[in-house]
Order: sequence, then C-alpha cells, then structure tokens
Amino acid sequence: MAERTLQHEIGKKRPFADPGEEAYLNILRSAAVLAGDVLPILRAEGLTESSYNALRILRGHHPHGCPSGVVGDQMVVRVPDVTRLLDRLEDAGLVARCRDSDDRRVVTARITEKGLAMLARLDEPLNAANRAMFAHMTADELRTLSALLVKARSGERPAPPSRS
Repeated sequence: MAERTLQHEIGKKRPFADPGEEAYLNILRSAAVLAGDVLPILRAEGLTESSYNALRILRGHHPHGCPSGVVGDQMVVRVPDVTRLLDRLEDAGLVARCRDSDDRRVVTARITEKGLAMLARLDEPLNAANRAMFAHMTADELRTLSALLVKARSGERPAPPSRS
C-alpha cells in the first residue's frame, strides 16, 4: 500500500512547493478530521467546541470563577466575542456571571452546578474518543507530536509580507 500523504488525500496534482505550506495544511486537515470524532458528542449536549472549551476553563477556576477576559485568553482556539459565547452559556443555565463590586468593568463568570454536571457526563465519552483517535500511535509518538506542535507555534516568526 502506498504511503498516505496530504497531496493524495486532497487530490493535489503537483507536490507542494513549500514544506511549510504542506505542514500548515496538514495541521488544518488533521484538526478537521479528528474533530469529526468529537463534534457529535458535543452536539448531543448542544455544545460547540468553543462553548465546551469555555466550560472547561471555568471548571478549572471553580468555585471562584474568573473574569471573562481570562476565559478569552485561555481558549484553545480564540473566538472574537467571548461575551456572546458566555451569554449563550448563561442562557442555557451553564454559567452565571456577576459584576465586581469594586470595579464594575470586571465581569466574573462561574460554572453552575448544571454546567459541572454536563461536563461530568462528557468526560468519559470524550476521553474514550481521544484514546480511540490515537490508539494507533505510541505514547512516545504522541509526546513527540505534541512537542513538535508546541515548537511550531512558539517559534519566532517574521511579520508576513505586506500586500501593498
């Protein structure tokens, strides 16, 4: 069996001219394929990846909660409007928010008992999905993959060329 490549998967006729482009597209393709195993589990609870991520962040700050800005800073994938995301979670009864009495600009978000219960229901199915997704890889391979991904996103990058 021929080695499987991104070029083959997406039907690209010519090889990639730049290995950086191929690596970037491989990351996007992998994220999309792997999300397919997780999204149905989240959707069954009425969640998106972003709303699930926000709930996990708030569970990590339970019981004290944290300012909305901290939720935005800790998101795995940044979203443009954390306030609207938290609005939806609050409407669903999964999050409660209150203004700081000393500084009214600060809004503290806390996960509710209903939110904690939802995450507790999701923990095992999502852990099982993650184990299944990577069952064909060794622990050493997964550690190497993670280290390479950290290295890829933490390197110093020059500013992109201007489009003038």
